[in-house]
This record gives sequence, structure tokens and C-alpha cells, in this order.
Amino acid sequence: MTGTPVPGQGAGPSRGPDALPPRSKLAVTASRVTAAISRRAGKGSGSVIGGKIALRIAPDLLAQLADHLQVVLVSGTNGKTTTTRLVAEALRAAGPVVSNALGANMPAGITSALAGAGDARFGVIEVDEKYLSGVARDADPIAIVLLNLSRDQLDRAAETRMLAEKWREGLRGTQAVLVANADDPLVVWAASSAKDVVWVAAGQMWQDDSWSCPSCGGVMNRPGDDWFCGDCDFRRPQVTWSLVGEEMVDPDGRVWPLELQLPGRANRANATTAAAVASVFGVDTAAALARMKNVTAVAGRYDVVPYGGRNLRLLLAKNPAGWLETFSLIDPAPAPVILSVNALDADGKDTSWLWDVDYTKLAGRPLFVLGQRRLDLAVRLDVAGLTFTVHDDLAGAVAAAPQGQIEVIANYTAFQQLRRTIKEAQA
Repeated sequence: MTGTPVPGQGAGPSRGPDALPPRSKLAVTASRVTAAISRRAGKGSGSVIGGKIALRIAPDLLAQLADHLQVVLVSGTNGKTTTTRLVAEALRAAGPVVSNALGANMPAGITSALAGAGDARFGVIEVDEKYLSGVARDADPIAIVLLNLSRDQLDRAAETRMLAEKWREGLRGTQAVLVANADDPLVVWAASSAKDVVWVAAGQMWQDDSWSCPSCGGVMNRPGDDWFCGDCDFRRPQVTWSLVGEEMVDPDGRVWPLELQLPGRANRANATTAAAVASVFGVDTAAALARMKNVTAVAGRYDVVPYGGRNLRLLLAKNPAGWLETFSLIDPAPAPVILSVNALDADGKDTSWLWDVDYTKLAGRPLFVLGQRRLDLAVRLDVAGLTFTVHDDLAGAVAAAPQGQIEVIANYTAFQQLRRTIKEAQA
């Protein structure tokens, strides 16, 4: 395992955006002005449109901005935003960090984030799975985090095996250290083309996308926490970092309690991965964990907010794997639960994934259904034999819920809409 930054990979003297050539400086300025106009117009942060304008002016701007940084890329179907935040906090123990903290994870959003790097030493970048290989080529990262691969946005995303193959080919021979989830066979197959891999036992609750061997197509065997192919020699690698219950075990066998404010097993796994990344850069594990302990919410996720005289905990779940993890951390029955599902462009317009989610895990809880595709979700809950009511807006659902904190689970655009509704009510 690499303990310090690899020479020549963003580890040289910091030049910063001020050292860019004139055309690239113009692109950065245009990005900032466009983003500011977007914010004033109430159209969001402006990071994506600003980045698009910048890349039109200077197509190689992302590579130029990343050149003076020690870069970490974080990718996977679930957990990218949270893991990115945890890695960024851990690395702040060693110096200033720039990160696309709001989750704009395609090249335009990444470029916009790096344009604000200032005197940052580290760049911690969330990357959409489909763009990972290209961003890795441009950013020349020291470390790349591979979290998981599962079905998501079925109408426009590649099948998981195809994504794994794209990763495998795109990362073949990379000089970066890969920090990869040893419990996901698709991730292991993708990472195995690289020369330097740190394997993390991060777990895999959702296994329905990895029952066939990505190497030979044979049937995967899954005894306990282990897995292997019955038809070839593809199997779970030996791990160096692991999550055991609520504790983390490092490569030297030392056990570390994970005292996080973020809830659930998935976030303990994310923190274990982040600690492994920090060690690649020589950051002391105790210092990394101490900083991660201070993270209470990530882009609104896990926030407990007042609305309509009640407390609502906001949870994001975008696909079957994410819903399964979320069900494991909500309050037990009879805690009320609001569910909201949209099918806009950013969500994927195909809602057939609803039938892959085991909603019977919500039995015994009063359920309230919202969102653009609330009737699709209502049919799914009805088939699951659950009792629920359908509402046109958040206010109606909250008013109908019994006393106690309300768990609110929503997919991507539904989550953002609910946050705006709550913010407007608080204004």
C-alpha cells in the first residue's frame, strides 16, 4: 500500500488557478460569472452551467486545474457524496481541500468546483460512474475509490456488468492507488486490472446484481461474508481494512471504534473506506477519524429539520440498494414514514426498479406517499400488502402523520424538492 503521494502525480509545488494560461483564466472567470448569475436567478448553485461554459472556452481546463492538486476520485452507485465528504474531512488534517461537495459529479460540475481551488492542496472529487475513466485520465489522481455497482437509472445507465468492464479497461495500468470494496464482485473485477489496490471489507447488503461471475459468467457462491466463482478462480481478495460490527480494523490489526454522527452500517463502511484513503496520503488514522466524527449531515442527507410543527429526518434513496440500506437505519415501527418518488431526468424515467425494493420491511409503520410518481409507488405498496395514504404535498402528509419524528425517504429530485419546500416554509 502506498503511504505517501506518488511523485509527479499532482504532488509538485502548488501553482493554483492564477498560473493558468490566459484562455483558461478567461474560462474560469466565465464559469464564476455564469454560476453567480444562475444563483441570483434562483436556478441553483450554477456549478454545472458554469463548468459547461468553461469547458467550451478551454476544453482541457479540468486537467489544468487538477495539475497542482493531489487528487482523490470517488465513484460508485451509492455512497459517493457521503464518502467524498468523509475523505475531504479526513484529508483536511493534512491541508486545505477543494471538493465538489454538492454532488455535481460530471465533468462540468467537477471543473466548476476545481476552479475555486484557491490554495488547496488536495482535490477530493465525486465522479459519476459513467465518467470515471475520462476524469481519471484528465485529473491524474493519486487515489481512486471504487465503492459499489448496482442497478440505477435503468433507462439511461449501462448495465452493471458493462459499467464494471468500462472501469476495468479505463483503469488498466493506472498509476493511482485504488481503494476498492472487496465485498462487491463487480468492483473487484473492475479494480483487478490495476497495479496497486487497497482492499476494504465494506460489505454489500444488496447482492442481486452480482450473482453471476463477471469474469466467466459462472454462478457466484456466497458462503457467509465470503464469495467465489464455482467455475473459475475469481474470488474475494484478502482485505487490508475491514468493518467489523461497529469497529474498524486497520492493516496492522488495530481496532478503532467508529464514533460517527452519521447513522447506519453504510456510513461506517464509508468511514472505513475514507480512513483507508487518508492512510494513502500518510494521514494519521486517529486524526482522520476525529475529523470524520464532526460530520453530521451531507448535502442535507440525515438532517433533522422542523416543518409543520414536527421534526423530519431527511434520507435519500435512489435505487434498490440505497432503499435497502436506508430501511436498516430508520426508527422502528410505529415511527411514521413519508415516501416520495419522482421520475425526472436526474432520477431516470423508468420506475420499474420500485418492484426490486422489499417494501415489506416498512410493515407496522404508518406510510404517506408523495411525489410525481406517487401512484406508481402506491401500486407497489399495495401489492406488498402495506397500509398507506397518498398525498399531493408535504404539508398534507405531515398533518396526517401521528406524533413522533417523521422519517422522510425520497429519491434524488424528490429529495431536492422537499428541501426547497422546507426551506421556503422556514424563510
